[in-house]
Amino acid sequence: MSGSVARVVELSSPFTRFAGRLLVGLGYEVVLVEPPEGDATRRELGGDAFVHWHAGKRSVVPASPEELRALLATADVLLDGSPGGAEEIVTGLDGLVHVRVTPFGLLGPRTDWQGTDLVVAALGGMLAQVGDPDGPPLRLPEQQAEQLAGVNAAIAALLGLRARRTGTGQLVDVSAQACVAAALEAGTLAYLHEDRVPPRPGSVHPLVPHGLFRSADGYLGGGLGGSPRMWDALLDWLREENAAADLTEPRWQDPVERKKHQEHVFKVVQDFVGMWPKAEFAERAQARKLPWAAVDLPHELPDNPQLTARDFFTRVRTPEGERTDLGFPFAFPEGHRVRELDVPALGADQQMLAERRPGPTPAVVNTKAPALHGIRVLDLTWVLAGPYCTKVLADHGADVIKVESMGRPDPTRFAPFMHLSRGPHTDPNTNGYFNEVNRNKRSIALDTRTDEGVAVLRELIAHADVLVENFSSTVMRKLGLGYEELTRINPDLVYVSMSGMGHTGPRNGWVSYADTVSASAGLTGLTGWGPDDVVGVIYGHGDIVAGLQAALATVAALEHRAVTGRGQHIDLSQLEATAAHMGTSLLGGPAVTPSGNTHPSWSPQGVYRCLGADRWLAVSVRDDSEWAALCEVIGRPELATDERTFTAEARRCSTALVDSALGEWTRTLPADVAAEELQARGVPAGAVQDGRELVEHDPQLRARGFYVRKEHPVAGAFLHEGVPIRLTRTPGGIRAAAPVLGADTDAVLSEVAGFSTERVQRLREAGVLR
Repeated sequence: MSGSVARVVELSSPFTRFAGRLLVGLGYEVVLVEPPEGDATRRELGGDAFVHWHAGKRSVVPASPEELRALLATADVLLDGSPGGAEEIVTGLDGLVHVRVTPFGLLGPRTDWQGTDLVVAALGGMLAQVGDPDGPPLRLPEQQAEQLAGVNAAIAALLGLRARRTGTGQLVDVSAQACVAAALEAGTLAYLHEDRVPPRPGSVHPLVPHGLFRSADGYLGGGLGGSPRMWDALLDWLREENAAADLTEPRWQDPVERKKHQEHVFKVVQDFVGMWPKAEFAERAQARKLPWAAVDLPHELPDNPQLTARDFFTRVRTPEGERTDLGFPFAFPEGHRVRELDVPALGADQQMLAERRPGPTPAVVNTKAPALHGIRVLDLTWVLAGPYCTKVLADHGADVIKVESMGRPDPTRFAPFMHLSRGPHTDPNTNGYFNEVNRNKRSIALDTRTDEGVAVLRELIAHADVLVENFSSTVMRKLGLGYEELTRINPDLVYVSMSGMGHTGPRNGWVSYADTVSASAGLTGLTGWGPDDVVGVIYGHGDIVAGLQAALATVAALEHRAVTGRGQHIDLSQLEATAAHMGTSLLGGPAVTPSGNTHPSWSPQGVYRCLGADRWLAVSVRDDSEWAALCEVIGRPELATDERTFTAEARRCSTALVDSALGEWTRTLPADVAAEELQARGVPAGAVQDGRELVEHDPQLRARGFYVRKEHPVAGAFLHEGVPIRLTRTPGGIRAAAPVLGADTDAVLSEVAGFSTERVQRLREAGVLR
C-alpha cells in the first residue's frame, strides 16, 4: 500500500456512500471528492444525510481533472459512483483498485438505465417479496438496495487490495441490481427448484412458522420456532396461562399438521400475545429460550441494553454540536470500536491535492487466481447468515470446508418445511436452499458430540486461516473452543463468530432468527404504510446482511493479518450488523415512521399497477425536469406547468391528482413497456420482478451471465444465483455445485490434517465420521 493506511478516494453516489462509510469503520483513509457546491447529501434531510454517510471522511474539491488525477495517483482504491465513470482519468494507474458501482452494471442493454433504490429494488426482485399478497409491493426502508450495493462494493475493494498483493490493480464491476438479485433468500430459489413463484407473504414467513404479531402496545416478531423443543416450550407456556385452546390435542405435535393449519395456530398464539406489552412478552419468551423480539423503531435503539452495553453507537462531531448515530456492523480491528467521528467542512482537506506521496506499486508476480485463492476456511455455520458469508468467500476462491455436525444437523438439509425440491423432501442432498448457499464448498461430516470428534475438529483448526460459525454465544465454549483456546491451537487464526446478539452483553444468550433481529434493529418497524399499518420484513434480509458483513469482516481481517501478522476474533452481532443498515433513521428521531414507497423529497415515487395480474411499475421522479419528461410520456404535458404539480412539494400536496394521472397510464401497459418508455426519457422506472421474471426475462442479468448452471451429483443440473462482484483480472465464480453430505471427509482429513487411511477408517467405525 502507498502508505501505512490504504487511501480510498470516493466519487460518491447513493450506491457507493455506504461502502465509503464501512471503510471508514475499518480504519481506511477515505477521501470524499466534492463538487464546488458540496455533495448533494449536505442538502438532504437538513444535512443529516451528509452527517451519516460521510462523517469520518476527508473532503476535497479538485479544481480540474488534473488535480483529481494527481490525487488518484496517491490512492489505493477508487470508489467510483460517478455517472459517466472515471475510466479515462485513471488510465495508466496500474496499481489502483477501481471499484465501479452502478445501478445495473457495466455490461448489458440497460447499463445506461437510471436507477434509484426503489427502481433497483423492483428490478432486482426485492419489492416482490415484501407487502400483502393482495396489495401493492412495498419497499424496505432506509435504502436497503443501495446499502446491499454498498457492502458488496466494500468487499470488492478489499478483494481488489488482496489480489493486488500478487498482481496489479484492476477494474471491479459492481451491479446494484445483481447485488439485490443475489440477496432474496428463497425468492428465486422457489422458482428454480420447485417451479413456484411465492406470493408476497404479508406478515407471515413463507417457509419458517414465524411472522408479525400485535401486542398490547405495538408489535412482536416471532413464532413457533424451528425445533420440537421450541414448540413444546411455547405450548407449556400457553397451558400455564390457560391460553392453549385446542393446541394441546395430539395432532398439533406434528409439524406438518401445524404448517397445514398454520392460520389457526397463529390465531391462538395471537390471542395470547395480544394481552402482553411487547417488551415484557419478549423478555418472558427469551427466558424460555423462545425466539421472540419486540418490534422497535430506530429512535428506540439507544434504549436497547444489548446495543448500549456493547458500545454500538458512534458520537459524531458536527459544527452544531455532537450527535449520536448508528455505529458500524462489527468492532475492528481486534475488538476496537470507532467511537467518534468528525463531519468534514467542504474542502477541509484541500492540502491533500498538493501531496505527492508515492502511489501503490503493483506486485512483480501477476497471478490471475481468484482473490482468496490459497485461503482455507473452516465453515461451522448453518441455515443462512453464516453459509451466506462463507459462500461469498468460496465464490472468490477460498477453500471452504463445511464441517457438518451429525449432532447439529443443518435445517436447510433436513427440515421438510425448508426443503425446496421437485422431488421428495427427505433427501438431505437435494434441497435447493442448502445447495445455493453452499456451492463451491467441501463437506466433512463429523460428530462433535464425541471427544474424538472435537479432537478431529481441533486438528482441522490448526491448519485453517479462518473459522466462521453462527452458533449461539455459548456453543464454542462448551466445546472447549473459546477464543483463548483457538489461539493456542492456531495463533494466526481469523475467528469470526456470528451469533444473533454477540458474545457479550446482557442479551448474549437470546435466541434469534432473521425476523427477530430485524424486529430489534428497527427494520421491521419501518416496513409499512404508516405507524398503524406495519407489514414487516418477513424473509431473511437480516441474515443476508449479517452474512455480507461477516464476509467483509473476514477479508478485512485477512488484510490486517497480512500487514501485522496477527489474527483476531471478530465478535459480529447480527443485531448490530442489521442496525448498521438503518441509514439516517436514528438521526431523524421519533419523526421517522413507516412511509410506504414514498421518498422524503422526491415526488412522485411509488409503485403503480400495470396491465396483467399483479403487475407493477416502480417510478422515482427526482426533480422537475424528470417530472416534465414523465408528463410528456404519459400524454399529460399540461401537468408539467400546472401550479398544483409544478414542484415536488406541490406534487406531494396533490398526491391524488399525480397518482391518478400516472396510474391511468400504467394500468393500460405492460410494466416492461412502461419502464422502457420512461427510461428512454431519463426517468427512473422499472418493473417489479419476481423470481421467474428475473430468471427468464431480465435482459440485463442474462447479458451478465448472472444465473449459472452447474450439475449436482444427486439433485442434477440447476441454475445458481451468480456473483454480483466482477473482478476483471481475478474473477470469482461458481466452480462447483454444493457438496453431498460428507462427500469430502476422507480427502479433507488426508490433505489438510495428514490423517492416514487407517485412522480415518477407525474414526468411521467408531461413528465419529460419516
